[in-house]
Amino acid sequence: MRYPSMSIDVGKLEHNAVTVSRLLARAGLTYVAVNKATCGHPDVAKALLAGNPLGLADSRVENLARLRESGYQGETVLLRAPAPARCAEAVEVADTSLISDPGIARALGEAAVRCGKKHNVILMVDIGDRREGVLPDEAPETARAMASIPGIRLIGIGTNLACYGAIIPTREKMETLLEIKDRVEKTVGFSLERVSGGNSANIPLVMEGQMPRGITELRLGESVILGTEAVERTLIPGCHNDAFLAHAEVIEVIRKPSLPSGKIGQDAFGAVPMFVDRGNRMRAILAIGRQDVDPDGLTPLDEGVTVIGASSDHLICDVEDAGDRVKVGTVLSFIPNYSALLRLATSPYVEKVVKKP
Repeated sequence: MRYPSMSIDVGKLEHNAVTVSRLLARAGLTYVAVNKATCGHPDVAKALLAGNPLGLADSRVENLARLRESGYQGETVLLRAPAPARCAEAVEVADTSLISDPGIARALGEAAVRCGKKHNVILMVDIGDRREGVLPDEAPETARAMASIPGIRLIGIGTNLACYGAIIPTREKMETLLEIKDRVEKTVGFSLERVSGGNSANIPLVMEGQMPRGITELRLGESVILGTEAVERTLIPGCHNDAFLAHAEVIEVIRKPSLPSGKIGQDAFGAVPMFVDRGNRMRAILAIGRQDVDPDGLTPLDEGVTVIGASSDHLICDVEDAGDRVKVGTVLSFIPNYSALLRLATSPYVEKVVKKP
């Protein structure tokens, strides 16, 4: 096997998908499975389908195209509004888009008309997180404008929380979204099929029985892929948090002072680091770095190993408490969080190894 690598346990992903799906079903919810963290990896997508989601979602047109090329025929959802120049591509590979700007809706509609099809849109409403979405008072008239565009079919409204502004989803926030839905329906004169209430940060609400009726679905990536909810990052009961693992080889093991020697300035990324003097410690350098992974998002599986930092191409670990088990050539393994997984999946230098049941 070539290193660094990321192993993908398909069986654990399928188990997570079924577990989360059952959790949602008890609350009267369904979901679309979000595969953007793995760049639309086809084997991951196939595993996510074990939970019988409404469809597969991604933020990038390229990844949805990859899913179509792999043979997937179900619903595809584009999570990020396409740039105007890419609306024609979006209509080709996505059935549904989450958008908030009427100009984008018109571009999608024009592309859909040229293809002889209708393109579904979900109007995104900003209820506090301050990323995408119209403000609540603007939603009814924006919905009216979108509903009148040839080639566009307005099927619902949605919102996103806990991504940019870190605003935690609450029952009150969800009730606000439902109130907006009622106002939109009165304005457009027809019922909306779908209310997309958010992402994996909504899972605590579901587990607490606080998700109000009327929210029809969630958009779930982290909770299925990593088995954790996205507020406190706690493990969802019954799920695996190690379906993905990062692996890298040790290329140096030397005992060194824990404090650098000399005048400290900025590191390679413009930060001024701070260090704690722990005396001389055994350190291991691994052949993986920030270009491949977020070092702050790695949890070592090997006892006695602690991640202490990284540069572009080197991961530095304290292995003082690992005894003599860590040598040059030793492969160390780590559980990645969402940030680390994103970089691992995106890096062309990280081998992706699929483990099937």
